[in-house]
Amino acid sequence: MELKRTLAELLDEDQVVDDVEEPEVQDEPQDEEDTVNPDFCIDCKHTATEIQCLDCNEPFCRVCFQFVHRGGTRKRHKFKELVPLKAEPITQPEAAEDTPEGALDEEKKDEQIEKTILAGIRRNARFIPLRLSYEERQLLRLLEATLSVSEYTDRVDILSYRSRTKRIVEQLREICSILAGLVVSSNMKVGQKLIQDKTFSDNQEWYKTVFEIGRRYKIMNPERMRDTFGKLCYVVMDSMLPEVREHMEFDLYAPIKTVLGLIESKNDKSATKMFDDPLIISATAEIRPEKKTRSVINRQIKHKEAAIERLSSRYSSPDGLTKEEVRQILYSIGDFNAYTNKNRLPVLRMIKRLDDFFKSSGSTKYSLGIRYGQAGARLTHNHEKQYLYVKQALELWSHVMRDMIELWAAADDDLFNGQQYKLTNTGQGLNRVKACPVLYKKMYNLLYEVQRLFDYWVGTPVIHLGDDAVPNALFFLDKYIQIPSILIPIDRCIQEIDVLAQDPHLEQYFCSQFETVEDLKKTILCDYFKHGFDGSGADNFYFAGSCVDAVSTSSCEFCNNIWKKDYYKVFLLTGFTNFNGEGY
Repeated sequence: MELKRTLAELLDEDQVVDDVEEPEVQDEPQDEEDTVNPDFCIDCKHTATEIQCLDCNEPFCRVCFQFVHRGGTRKRHKFKELVPLKAEPITQPEAAEDTPEGALDEEKKDEQIEKTILAGIRRNARFIPLRLSYEERQLLRLLEATLSVSEYTDRVDILSYRSRTKRIVEQLREICSILAGLVVSSNMKVGQKLIQDKTFSDNQEWYKTVFEIGRRYKIMNPERMRDTFGKLCYVVMDSMLPEVREHMEFDLYAPIKTVLGLIESKNDKSATKMFDDPLIISATAEIRPEKKTRSVINRQIKHKEAAIERLSSRYSSPDGLTKEEVRQILYSIGDFNAYTNKNRLPVLRMIKRLDDFFKSSGSTKYSLGIRYGQAGARLTHNHEKQYLYVKQALELWSHVMRDMIELWAAADDDLFNGQQYKLTNTGQGLNRVKACPVLYKKMYNLLYEVQRLFDYWVGTPVIHLGDDAVPNALFFLDKYIQIPSILIPIDRCIQEIDVLAQDPHLEQYFCSQFETVEDLKKTILCDYFKHGFDGSGADNFYFAGSCVDAVSTSSCEFCNNIWKKDYYKVFLLTGFTNFNGEGY
């Protein structure tokens, strides 16, 4: 029988073990994975080095550097940027001091703004899609008709014992047949050339062009093709799978035609000088009608058209771009400017109103404080913390709207890279879960850029991509293109209140219900800044909260409950219809 040992014996035994001299162990050679490659991030080991931490003496990419140095003593580490971030959005530079010696004169200000705008055009030229021509718009109508009658996702994205590859190939051939049949019905001669004595693979370039037109059109018109664009993306995504391409003998993917892509295809190096010509600013500027007479608008339109004609004559050549192609490039850049202004200006105005009305705590009537469990809130913030939380979210939205065209390109790369996806029940039905490495890095670079503007970050700096919350890049795009649809009606309502208040009867109504017109604005904004950013709206507790994606989810929940608000009638008076992006 084993005897119990006393405490003294155990201590003596431990002492003996500690006194034993351990043999020297020779250093084993390090594996290749353990060696530090200065050209790649020490954490993820597959992304190029962008930041060198001087205290850690280790290389990082921006995403990993943000995670490792977001708290504790590492937050104060000094670092060196090896790859600088791109320039900030176009803003008018401020004078260094109020003294005449420190102030810049107007000519230098205009010159600096001009250089910034031209640099932005050059940087975005490789992402800006070309405007569709008349012939391409005819093909777009055929594609929309084909996708509207197709039951592709109903036949493919299901649980079945039949071969998935066989079902995909069958549906792809059916879609190609419908497209060819519609071409025959619309133009007999063109359709006959397309299908007579030819197989699907013989017309692969035509099919690629049609599906590329649909993707290119959606980028600049996010409110269109809502019922069919997801189907279009899944069709192209499946055609890129190796086993499907082997049976079809071709795929349906073609790179998006961009402004810079058209210039490079013509091998016209002289045309790139157009991006350094100051006249391009007038030729691509958006003409906004607010507070302008009809004669002023007409004069600006004539000035813009004259600039377009001068540039098309200056940079067209027999061996390079034609005049019509130069015009197409200029109109495409103009579309991009109008698209960015439409989406981003409401966010910037919301940031200004947040600072004007709620930067200081003021009275408790317009306090932004929220508490968990009250009015559906999932967070507990006092006024100061909620103000900072809302401002950080709006700043991130502003940066996303600024680079939305680049995010579309990153999502395009992730969706159509030919890699397998996983069909999973995410709690909202069967969805395609697929990693988004390009989009993931781009979004974290934007988040890191915004975090540098603040000393303290409220909430969780987590971006859901490739999981149950945001299964793939298509869901990500759908989440962020809804932000303008949410903010534009609220922004327009706030702007129209002053116009409506000019009517004495409406002014009396506003004052009887909300004391003053200014109080009415504060009531609407305070309610949105509280309950549009309270962490509510998710299906479960895990996805609710203060992460980056939860902000847009909470705003959608606020929009769903707008009809319950006391000020809903004011929204109706300003012409509000819905938050679906229709009517503006």
